[in-house]
Amino acid sequence: HKHNLAYNLSGGQGRLCKTIRKIAYTVKQKREEVRKHHSFLFAAVFGIVGAVLILISHAATPVNNAIEPESGVLTGTAIANIDTTASNSKYVAFQPPASCLVGQVGTPPNCTIPPSTTTLPPGSVLPDDATCAARVVKAPEIRPQNATQNTTAGSNKNLTGSAFRAKVDGNFTGSTDEILQWVACKWGINGDVVRAQAAKESYWTMSAKGDWTTVASSCPPAHGLGVDGTPGQCPESYSIIQDRWNYFGGGANPPINSWPEVETSTAYALDLAYSSWRDCYEGNYGWLNTVDHTGTYAAGDQWGCVGVWFAGRWLTTDANTYISAVQNNYNTKIWTTSSFISYR
Repeated sequence: HKHNLAYNLSGGQGRLCKTIRKIAYTVKQKREEVRKHHSFLFAAVFGIVGAVLILISHAATPVNNAIEPESGVLTGTAIANIDTTASNSKYVAFQPPASCLVGQVGTPPNCTIPPSTTTLPPGSVLPDDATCAARVVKAPEIRPQNATQNTTAGSNKNLTGSAFRAKVDGNFTGSTDEILQWVACKWGINGDVVRAQAAKESYWTMSAKGDWTTVASSCPPAHGLGVDGTPGQCPESYSIIQDRWNYFGGGANPPINSWPEVETSTAYALDLAYSSWRDCYEGNYGWLNTVDHTGTYAAGDQWGCVGVWFAGRWLTTDANTYISAVQNNYNTKIWTTSSFISYR
């Protein structure tokens, strides 16, 4: 029995050893797999960290005002003085222009196009006809009676008297509001001020006539005394903005060759009027301090120059009354009311 017991123990011990060796081998394999897995994870984490550091480095490097040679896609805001000599960089840097483009405000490279509600300060570079035409926002026609004059563009007649007046051409057609937008842009005045003043002068009507007189020499051609329906009188002022023959036409001293365009072209009539506003706003009407005035005339007073259009004087009682009326139109946006829109 002892022999059989020893034999059985011996056999069991052998089987146990085999089992232990098998377990040990399995453990070794698993440890090797874990080591490889850890190596892979370490490499992955290292790669991610490296990528993040690269992104941070690029984010910290300014690339404004640069152009990508491979695609030619502009990534900055300026478009001048491109440096084509750099060959050791993906980006070719260049310098912004010395000044903003016509119609823009600010300092390069931070140039922006002002909204139509902005009045450009004295000394600003004013946008040209085409630039302003491109900025006009489409607007429906609420004054169909202006159709003929709205679709008639003016032309440059080389008007004398000031550098601004020489630029008057009325070179635009569109709906009444679109023309108001265009002229506001051209002369750098708040578009709503133009809308409000035209509402005061004529309710946006090109056929409006005013400042009736009995003096025959103050009547424009084809508008002699009695011709326009009032016996013994003729109107001195015409158009959507009431340009006056004795001040902005042939009756002025010296004469201004603005007729008949003032009557035939909405854009021309407004162009002429706001060239005068800009002259005043720039400080070119020093004579205002030599006639009846309140305070001292100087450049940069938007509303004061609106008053000059009516009174021909600086902040007098008549001028201030007119300014208040235009400001009321401006504050209430009268052109958006149903009674204004339906006016015929």
